[in-house]
Formats: sequence, C-alpha cells, structure tokens
Amino acid sequence: MNRAGKTLLVLALVAVVLLGFRVSWNALRDVAHAIGADTTAATVYPIVVDGLMALALVATLVLVGSSRKFALRVLAGYTIASLVLNYVHGLHGVHARSVEWSRLADWSPANWALVLLATSLPVGSIYFGSDLVAKILHHRPDTTETPAQVPQASAERSTADLEESTPAQAEQSATQEAPAEPTPARPTVDLVKHPTTPTVPVEPIRSTPIGAVSTAAAQAPRPRRVTGKVPTVARSKRPTRTPAQLLDEARSATADWPIEELTAEGIRKAVRCGLEKARPLRDALRAERVDQADPALDGEAAA
Repeated sequence: MNRAGKTLLVLALVAVVLLGFRVSWNALRDVAHAIGADTTAATVYPIVVDGLMALALVATLVLVGSSRKFALRVLAGYTIASLVLNYVHGLHGVHARSVEWSRLADWSPANWALVLLATSLPVGSIYFGSDLVAKILHHRPDTTETPAQVPQASAERSTADLEESTPAQAEQSATQEAPAEPTPARPTVDLVKHPTTPTVPVEPIRSTPIGAVSTAAAQAPRPRRVTGKVPTVARSKRPTRTPAQLLDEARSATADWPIEELTAEGIRKAVRCGLEKARPLRDALRAERVDQADPALDGEAAA
C-alpha cells in the first residue's frame, strides 16, 4: 500500500473513533450524573473513559511483547466497561425517557456493582494511562536480528545472488565456499646454488579458510625472494679506484685551484666520488699545498 492509501486509512479510522465517541458521550455523561458527579465532572467523564481507550489503541501499535499484551488487556477492559454502561443507559432511556434516573439498576446488588464499575474507571484511567505512557516513552525499537534469523537471511541472500549471477560466477562462488583442504608440508629446498649464499628453507604453505584473512594481513607486502648472483651485464662497468688513484685524479683536477676552493664538495664533483672519500682527499691536498709553501717562505727569509 502506498503512502496516500495509508494516510486515507488512518483518517478513516480517526473519523470512526470520533463518531463512536460522540454516540457514547450522552450515555457516559448521564451515568456520571447518576453516580453523583457535578456538571463539569459529568462533561469530562466520557473523555476519561474513551480517551484511555484511544491511548491503549495507540500503545498496541507501538509496543511489542508483554507490553503490547498489557495494552490490549487495558483496551479490552475499558471497551467492555463502556459497553456495559452504554447498555445500562439504553435500558433506562427506553423505559423512562422523561424520568431523571439516579440508580443504575433496580436490583441493589446490580446497582452496587455498576456504581463500583463507573466510579473505578476514572481512577483506573490515571493508573493505566500513566503506565502506558511510561512504556511508550521507554520503548526502544529492536532492530537486531535473532540468531535464528541471521542464517536464514544469509541463505536467502545467497540464493538470490546465485539466481542473478551467471553460471560461471555461481560455480566460482560454490568453489570458494567449499572448505580448503590442508596442503602437505614441503621439504627444504636450496633456491640458490652459490657457495657463499646460505641455504634458505621454504616454509610449508598453510591453507587459510576464505574470509578468515584480515584486511591488514591481506594488504601486507610480501617478502622478496632470495635472488642469485648479480649478472655481469647488470654490474657497473666503471672499475673500483684505489685511494692512490683517487688522490692522483684529485691532484690533477685541482692543480690550478687555490687552497680556499679545496672543499670536499668540490673534490667530490670533480672526481665523482662520495663525501666519505672526498674528505680525506681534501685534507691530503691541503697538506701538500702547505708543505709546498713552507720551503718557499724559508728561501725568502734566507735571502
């Protein structure tokens, strides 16, 4: 049913309830006068009785479980009580339309019972109405599925997915749902045939059920496999230079440099080596420049 249909149904229900309330208004008001209520109390008496019936009806639509059963009992009890009082009023109205009646029944025990019923309805409205309002305010809709419903819902979704999928996808899903068989352990294999490389044992592959692998483990990088000796083609063709060769290259490259420009960074760029090798070259070249300058200074002093 669409939203417009539901709205029309609710409006029809409200109209029926209001019309029924108007029909029983006179009967309940006259009953209130008969049990000694004044004009104001007799006017609001029908609201106390039929109003609690409307509240109980709303509670049955909201509550669940034992609370809903309690609301249904309250609704049924007040409905029967209102029916009895309307019936008594009808009897008096048929037999004595123009007589102001002050007794609900001619037989005294029946009159006592009817008076007790009529006087207890307002007090019961206070008690039952407060209890129903408290139950409605503290009600929390239960949206969780019971353990028995979860497998059934999962099976229904799986069946629907298999019906909508292609035969290849259905076969693949059935293969994945089957439990994986354990894989036997594999012996240790020497992956690298090199005398200087230690033997790397291969761990046995353990099968893990589908869905048990966590996201972190699935995204973890795989360890690199041990490789063999670097091929000759992939090696650098530039030979390794000794410290003496580096010193000769640095001496020839910086022959015309002043001593202030003999820095490790400059020597590194000129000789194309690292800073750890350029620093000793810088110190050696500066020491040579200082040793060459000392004899010249001694000769000028002797002259």
